Amino acid sequence: MKIFRKAGKMLLSAIVILLLLLAGFLIYAFASGPKLSPETDRIIEGVLSSELSDVIVGKTGFASSGRLKIWYESISPESSPRGTVLLITAMGGNALDWHPQVVRAFVEAGYQVVRYDQRGTGMSDWIADWNSRNPYSVADMAGDAIAVFDELEIKKAHVVGLSMGGMVAQEIAIQHPERVASLTLLMTSGYVGDPDLPGLTSRYLFDYLAKGIALLKYRILGGEKNLIKERIAKQIMVVGSDGLDVKGTAEVVLYDLRKRKGVNVRAIFQHQTAARISGSRYEKLKTLNVPTLVVHGTADQFIPVEHGKKLVEVIPNAKGLWLDNVGHIFPVPNMDGLMKNIISHLDHS
Repeated sequence: MKIFRKAGKMLLSAIVILLLLLAGFLIYAFASGPKLSPETDRIIEGVLSSELSDVIVGKTGFASSGRLKIWYESISPESSPRGTVLLITAMGGNALDWHPQVVRAFVEAGYQVVRYDQRGTGMSDWIADWNSRNPYSVADMAGDAIAVFDELEIKKAHVVGLSMGGMVAQEIAIQHPERVASLTLLMTSGYVGDPDLPGLTSRYLFDYLAKGIALLKYRILGGEKNLIKERIAKQIMVVGSDGLDVKGTAEVVLYDLRKRKGVNVRAIFQHQTAARISGSRYEKLKTLNVPTLVVHGTADQFIPVEHGKKLVEVIPNAKGLWLDNVGHIFPVPNMDGLMKNIISHLDHS
């Protein structure tokens, strides 16, 4: 009997400790993170009570990539396009993550803009039977982009890739250099596992996890309003509140929730696995003959700037643009200046 009493006390103690830890976790989650202003709350309420804005303004459709359907949007300028820009977003993101300022700048410069939902995101097929023992690769993801090219009968395009999207962009140029007019690689790497370059710092990982916990309260509370607040709070935590487009962000999140399939958190892990198993592209990149601009923030702790500098070293005639005191964020401060540089790169390619 004494043994059972002792075991019961130990179990009770363990339960109490777990409850205290859970309480502490919840207190931290609800107390931390940026406090959103009453004005932000008012703007969100206004978006929720208004007619849903149509954030998709171009021609949409689906391309077939093997057994997968890949959703795309094509936005044309008023006059005959000077060329086509393909936008490839970051890990776990979808086409709507591209800020309207970016899309507008390319269109106003005379370019047709094509953006698409990477596999596992948005309206593209989600991979229900994904298996870590047989995952897809970055090269497979590049095939999705080529499927969009073929569906829209695009012979050649300026390819712009952000973070993991930049890795996909590299694979497109490696596999189909004849279809790439230029490359713009934003905050990305030619080999994320390069042992000779700095990797993800433990301090950044801790900060990232802490921020994730701070945002958890919005997921716990749930509902459209809190999911909008989560996105806005995340942007403030990463880039600050200066120039934050609360209304535009709220409209995009709400559109994604009501008109599309929302966020697939599994895609983040799937994309991360694809990046990890794909290895080095250095030797293949050395053979490229594609005008390339590499853009990287000097304060990037997720993919340190040394990875961008290595790309400039490896890719023949590549040019580097280093953004002082900018981390792994997009849009960046002085977005107008960055877009002018990118469009100039396209114009001269």
